[in-house]
Amino acid sequence: MEAMEMIYGRRSIRSYADRPVEREVLEEVLSAALMAPSWKNTQTAGYLVLEHPDPEKRRKLLDCLPPFNARTVATAPVVIVMTTKKGRCGFERDGSFSTKKEDRWEMFDAGIACQTLCLAAWDKGLGTCIMGIYDEDKLPALLEIPEDQYITAVIALGYPAEAPAAPKRKTLEERVTYV
Repeated sequence: MEAMEMIYGRRSIRSYADRPVEREVLEEVLSAALMAPSWKNTQTAGYLVLEHPDPEKRRKLLDCLPPFNARTVATAPVVIVMTTKKGRCGFERDGSFSTKKEDRWEMFDAGIACQTLCLAAWDKGLGTCIMGIYDEDKLPALLEIPEDQYITAVIALGYPAEAPAAPKRKTLEERVTYV
């Protein structure tokens, strides 16, 4: 698939086919995500992969999500919880901030890594949905996220059971200014 085709074709998928994702395909997607650029090559993104979670673990996971996200995760054969290492992006080696943006680079890098993962998944015929709303106390505790990391996104992944149309986009004239 060509890059522009992926960019224009990828959608957030909220319903998945009852079909497992092959480990080899999943590892290709994750390997591509590891190629995402990051602040001074800090590579702070981490991925906790829940493949076909047992019913009890899935129930506990769903309890950490609002209903609209829980519905998406309920049908996904794979859930990827993306983490970011604290205090690395936007910092110098001595711990000082490199710019006035301070630690906001962490979320910028997380976004790049998320989109890289999602485009790689789309290239392999997989759909994804990036979710940022979850119980920020319960989910890290449930998944035993280390203290030096935090969750940046929950990503549902699987073979799409839907083909949603593209949402309306603003025009170039509305969003681009040439100076």
